[in-house]
Amino acid sequence: MLGRIREGDIVVRKSYGKDILFCVEEIRELPIGKLAILKGLTIRITADSLLEDLEKVAVKEVKETLRSWDEKILGEKEKKGAKTRWEKVEQTGRILHLDGDRRYAEKSERYYLKNGLEAVVKNIKESEQARLIRKFVEKYRPDVVVITGHDGMLKKKVGYNDMNNYRNSRFFMEAVKEVRKCSQDIVIFAGACQSYYEGLIEVGANFASSPARILIDFKDPLVVACKIAMTDCHQFLMIQDFEDELRDGRRGINGIGSMGKKEVKYIQ
Repeated sequence: MLGRIREGDIVVRKSYGKDILFCVEEIRELPIGKLAILKGLTIRITADSLLEDLEKVAVKEVKETLRSWDEKILGEKEKKGAKTRWEKVEQTGRILHLDGDRRYAEKSERYYLKNGLEAVVKNIKESEQARLIRKFVEKYRPDVVVITGHDGMLKKKVGYNDMNNYRNSRFFMEAVKEVRKCSQDIVIFAGACQSYYEGLIEVGANFASSPARILIDFKDPLVVACKIAMTDCHQFLMIQDFEDELRDGRRGINGIGSMGKKEVKYIQ
């Protein structure tokens, strides 16, 4: 004997051949007797029945019925999934590169193309980069911005922390500031040979040249940009993750790090 029926019990209707499991949602007192408001346990159905027509179901039987139902549902999903083809798509970060030297801009474009990356490269004079860069950022919506050209110290080994002691660092710094006005999420590399590294990092660059005030290799900024664009967006990159790929390691390039910009999506 399972006892009298209460709200929350699992029951079946005797007059319907005990075909559906119901949960008793509410019991109402009526002149004709006690009426139960029922909701189907495995089927979206609402019904009512007098308590005298209901039979309480044992917990073991309920669990067995639900297990069978779950197996049926999962089987249908697997069968349906077999007909559905999902394609994995890897979307690397988009790069915007401004370079003050036309020949280097052309070489950079070929380098990105060779690596299969989506990149827009513009030959913009260093002194004009800050004025034009926001327009390009808003148009191309890049994930990575590279700001390069030519630079150098006017007085070697003297006045490292004086922005005016560098040929073009102040222009690179202004360009970095303009990018940061557009977004805090864009990853920025800035600088060239002997650039004011500390100043570039201070205004918002993630990576910059040149901590040791040395000449950097043409490919160094490109290595940084490609590494960021091709690294998963959930992974944080530090200089040690790619310094071996740079000609002079962290003497030529360093930074505070950034998240990668590659995203993986699944589409039908």
